[in-house]
Amino acid sequence: MSLARFAVVGVAAVAAVGAGLLAMNLSENKPQEPVIITTAPAQPPIRLVDVLVTKTAVPMGNLVSGHLGWQKWPEDGVGPDLILKSNKPNAVDSFAGAIAKQSFFAGEPVRESKLIRPDHGFMSAILDEGKRAVAVRISADTAAGGFILPNDHVDVIMTRRVDTSDGPGGVGQRQRTTTETVLKNLRVLAIDQSVQEKDGEKVVLGQTATLEVTPQQAEALTAAQQMADRLVLSLRALADSVPGSPGYARFLLEQKQADPNKIRVVRYGRIDDVTTTQ
Repeated sequence: MSLARFAVVGVAAVAAVGAGLLAMNLSENKPQEPVIITTAPAQPPIRLVDVLVTKTAVPMGNLVSGHLGWQKWPEDGVGPDLILKSNKPNAVDSFAGAIAKQSFFAGEPVRESKLIRPDHGFMSAILDEGKRAVAVRISADTAAGGFILPNDHVDVIMTRRVDTSDGPGGVGQRQRTTTETVLKNLRVLAIDQSVQEKDGEKVVLGQTATLEVTPQQAEALTAAQQMADRLVLSLRALADSVPGSPGYARFLLEQKQADPNKIRVVRYGRIDDVTTTQ
């Protein structure tokens, strides 16, 4: 065989081997490299504003001085009754002498409706519209053993002695004790001059309880104090005194109506007497 023919056969063999290797490489499935996304999706920006809050807890009746500060708050969550630094930059100083009408939690936004200005009386400020405050003398045995605290609700029970005869032909007089609940579900505003409990405990038994009453109840309570030998405060359960609870609604419906032609409607804790027509 000539040299030229050997060269042709060699070139053909090399080409065949190369073609085979190329075919093998093409037939293999190469793993794809993972795609790594290094940029996080952009979040819409949240606008923050400075809102007046209480830095620490403030019990009812305490001064808010030293407890106020500014805190960042989402603008979308700001209500119309919150105090903004952009509107009242000197609010911390202007409310320094104010009194908490209700308790504040730490970090709670301050509302002017829950503050009492120093030029207003505290007791008159915590009274609901149209209500009065009347004081009643109490002791341990007439105030649930001293466990009645401000913002509790009580019933007023009157106890007195009544003279009775022995009946027809009787020769003498005897006394019997009568007991009557004269007022129900009254809110206790204060015990003595304290409008809050101290560290969650009643440490000193008060001698006077100040109750929230209507003008008519104020007259009845004053008369009862003159007539009674003793007035007892009966502590009510919390479920019977919170507006909106079933017990409170039942209490409202049980109240007596003077006019039989009226229908009592209780809506959202408010009583409306509707006169019916014949």
